[in-house]
Amino acid sequence: MKRYKTKFLPSLGFILLAALALVSACAKPGPPPPPTAHNTLRVVPEGDWPLLLDDLDARSFFQAAESSLAYLRKVNPNKQFTFGPYRMSAVQMAVMLEELEDLLYRLPDPVERSRALQQNYVLLESMGRDGKGQVLMTGYYEPVLQARRQPQGSFQYPVYALPEDLVWIDLRQFGEQYPSKRLVGQVKGHKVRPYPDREAIDYKKVIQGKAEVLGYVSDPVEVFFLHIQGSGQLEFADGVRRRVGYASSNGHPYRSIGKMLLNKKLMEPGSMSMQGIKAFLEANPQYLRQVLSHNPSYVFFRPLQVMGGPIGCFGRPLTGGRSVATDRRLFPGLALAYITGDMPATGGGTEPLARFVFNQDTGGAIRGPGRLDLFFGSGPQAGELAGRMKYPGKLYFFFPRKLIKQ
Repeated sequence: MKRYKTKFLPSLGFILLAALALVSACAKPGPPPPPTAHNTLRVVPEGDWPLLLDDLDARSFFQAAESSLAYLRKVNPNKQFTFGPYRMSAVQMAVMLEELEDLLYRLPDPVERSRALQQNYVLLESMGRDGKGQVLMTGYYEPVLQARRQPQGSFQYPVYALPEDLVWIDLRQFGEQYPSKRLVGQVKGHKVRPYPDREAIDYKKVIQGKAEVLGYVSDPVEVFFLHIQGSGQLEFADGVRRRVGYASSNGHPYRSIGKMLLNKKLMEPGSMSMQGIKAFLEANPQYLRQVLSHNPSYVFFRPLQVMGGPIGCFGRPLTGGRSVATDRRLFPGLALAYITGDMPATGGGTEPLARFVFNQDTGGAIRGPGRLDLFFGSGPQAGELAGRMKYPGKLYFFFPRKLIKQ
């Protein structure tokens, strides 16, 4: 066998280095890790804190705080809440909110308030949709719709309660090998199948007589946006109001009709708002069925007490201007947060947004670390502002320094 001089043979180490270099040069960077409750909040350096102004009245702050505390005082005290890299129990959260109430009451000056908060808390910022903290902030509200108890004149469009043939299926009840997922279905002929979509319910009347009607409204577009908001009030001819809140959906995914209108070039981006969509459909009724049916998701409602605000996902009333909805999987529910950005001004234009809020709700379209929905309150004025709200902003949470393990 022919032998070669050692000096012409590359060493094993050299071969390995060359192979690694080749792999590194050819390999594409992998996708970023999916957002979780542990990696969507990052600590803000003390020198980068915003000045903690507050553009709303103190009364609304304490009203929203008490709504969170009412839940925390009744839930299992050991229930855990995740703040990015940190965790706290329900009882610790309640203590924190009580301390923050006291601090903000005693220190109305934003400079003193910021200094005191910085001494006692770390500030956690959402990574946002771009990894740099940008959060798209939209708005929602509680509509008040004129209604009738029976079909009458133009009042022909039903607001449905939970249908009798709708069932929820928890897959984990059938074995741990199944994913932790709840399905919505319809029982028919001893079989379970997907529940009908919006097209079938509204235009083919497939559940007529299978669900109680809580009221009849005169405009199908208003009913559609009631589904989007998730709660509202029905005002009858005799002046009686019935508040309705979310009971269930039909299990179909939410699809944005705004995106559909833009993709089909039926509307321009500058006119895209709730008011713009309503105006387009009123002027172009030939598109009504196509546009509304584009979103197969359908919401069923339940009667609620009229007193107080609408109910958030934790079963407590929301406070106009102070309650926000985020992705419940990623951010700590009920916690005090702080938001900055811009918001619509009454009468047109924009104005600065800087306030303390409470994370008391969620929504089917509010997904990921870069989304937040601000609750504006009830009625037409709240609806006008909420419909125009679509601006980038920042989202922060507070966590007590004393609970961080050294």
